[in-house]
Amino acid sequence: MKINHRGVILGIIEKVSGPIVIANKMLGAKMYDVVKVGDSSLIGEIIQLNEDKAIIQVYEDTAGIRPGEKVETTEHPLSVNLGPGLIANIYDGIQRPLEKIEKESGVYISKGISINSLDLKKKWDFIANKDLKRNAEVKEGDVLGYVQETDIIKHYIMVPPGVKGKLDELKSGKMTITQTVATVKDGSKKIEIPMMQMRAVRKAGKYKNKLMVDEPLITGQRVIDTFFPIAKGGTAAVPGAFGTGKTVIQHQLAKWSDAQIIIYIGCGERGNEMTEVLTEFPELKDPKTGKPLMERTILIANTSNMPVAAREASIYTGITIAEYFRDMGYDIAVMADSTSRWAEAMREVSARLEEMPGEEGYPAYLPKRLAEFYERGGKVETLNGKQGSITIIGAVSPPGGDISEPVSQGTLRITKTFWALDAALASSRHFPSINWLSSYSLYDGNLKNWYLKNIGKEFIENRDQAMKILQREAELKNIVQLVGADALPDSERIILEVGRMIRENFLFQSAYDNIDTFSSLKKQYMMLDLILHFNMLAEKAVKEVSAEKIMQLDAKKEISRMRETSEKDFTAFAENTKKRIEKAFSDLLKANQ
Repeated sequence: MKINHRGVILGIIEKVSGPIVIANKMLGAKMYDVVKVGDSSLIGEIIQLNEDKAIIQVYEDTAGIRPGEKVETTEHPLSVNLGPGLIANIYDGIQRPLEKIEKESGVYISKGISINSLDLKKKWDFIANKDLKRNAEVKEGDVLGYVQETDIIKHYIMVPPGVKGKLDELKSGKMTITQTVATVKDGSKKIEIPMMQMRAVRKAGKYKNKLMVDEPLITGQRVIDTFFPIAKGGTAAVPGAFGTGKTVIQHQLAKWSDAQIIIYIGCGERGNEMTEVLTEFPELKDPKTGKPLMERTILIANTSNMPVAAREASIYTGITIAEYFRDMGYDIAVMADSTSRWAEAMREVSARLEEMPGEEGYPAYLPKRLAEFYERGGKVETLNGKQGSITIIGAVSPPGGDISEPVSQGTLRITKTFWALDAALASSRHFPSINWLSSYSLYDGNLKNWYLKNIGKEFIENRDQAMKILQREAELKNIVQLVGADALPDSERIILEVGRMIRENFLFQSAYDNIDTFSSLKKQYMMLDLILHFNMLAEKAVKEVSAEKIMQLDAKKEISRMRETSEKDFTAFAENTKKRIEKAFSDLLKANQ
């Protein structure tokens, strides 16, 4: 073991294999310590120790480094810097700020570049917690004060992990994130607390209690909110083949869901898709506040052409930042796009380590890693007594759309909401291409009381009735393929027609239409209620008139205008359309007498 003048261990590179580097003379190094590899000081992490040898996964391109170069430990695990300045930032997988890197080194990330993830020079107006007096007992998670980071988000400054004692000093004023805002006495020891803190990414954050999830995450997407809801603090899987719309759904949820903070992790996705996110998001307006959406968003971009090991780290970087804001009492939505690329990174690193492969070459610990990630979601009582939640929505990209593969199956065993993307729906231009017969949500029971209290039992009754119609329509379609629609009785032809209306006028939703892109729960209820009102009148009328005449009613066209009617005009539109439909059926029955 060799130690330099700063007291850190210096090892020697023995072997380089893609993102894996083996270094000897590393006796005394610890698992998961971050190291600087080679003359370029590439960032890496120790993932295996064997006597004096350390196996390191490097988060940068290892081309050009060779045996004999030095390895230097930092004696710290892979961590993220947390403090004011996180919001509206764009990071890579190990929290390097991409906009700062572009200014400093151009389009490409220079090897071994070291840039602070937060602005250390900017001064923030820190407002101390008035309830805290000198000599008050404080502990990890207690709120010391806040900074108004954006117009939307108050950034609460908390006592960092592992710190407790009596408050000696707490001051307000304009300060940088490295300046001391509070001093805590722990026995004879004085601890200075700045606004910035560090957290290790592979260790889940602490909380008091995990709570029952009982409130939906409103996404504005009708097929999700009405039929397959996800709870705040819940987990969802979005598996689908190439081109079925996984990324667009993730974008929609990031734009419109009512989480207070959005963390979007582009993990191994194509560069052009991430470019769309990075250019589009800064221009979007928050529908609730009218402020830029980026004022409550953090983007983590780790595209498929970036180093594979950093792809694996990006997931942990994102979830650790989410836990930090959850501890402030916020509801966070984490979009992971896609966990398949994360698993592929694990598979490549595992193969380089010559570990025994599991199913389809994935490491045997894949299900464990998936579970550990999704279990960091949930609704909790924080250490300071607030309530916060992390909702995790993970896209899965199974090869050929085959969800029997290990990543899809491992994810489905853990998550409670399954939005099954259907290639046939996507090819017929039906988006979101969530198959209403294959998808499910296990949160219906948890959310029932919320729906009863906030919308009414009619919403649940309408949803159940509409699902029965869609299921019956699917059965009748199989019969129609054999004998034709004309062979069906009129009552069943009405079911086919109403099923088509639900699919085309309710389930279909255009992400690129300014009006249709988002629907409030109230509008969703009224839309479905209009279709089912037509169904009720049609079921009565078909006993006296033919299904053909009912399907030719002009009033039916009014329902097709629902998707192009704005939120503010919809209540009046729904009332007028109901009256027109009722009059049309009344006139039809009179004419038949």
